[in-house]
Amino acid sequence: SYIEKLITVAGKNDSNAHKAVFAALQSKEATKTLVNEVAPKYVDRPGGYTRITRTRIRRGDATTMAFIELV
Repeated sequence: SYIEKLITVAGKNDSNAHKAVFAALQSKEATKTLVNEVAPKYVDRPGGYTRITRTRIRRGDATTMAFIELV
């Protein structure tokens, strides 16, 4: 849910969107990539940008492992 909110904000592609995304990520390169490359692909999509696929349970601490991908 964290990245989905950032993609929605970055999709507006104005100066306030840049500021909000940078405030969350604290990285100029990541902000530039999200606003200029990732968000324009999902402008027409009404949400649901990520897919979480649970894979296995880690042996050491029994934590569920997962793949997170952009749809």
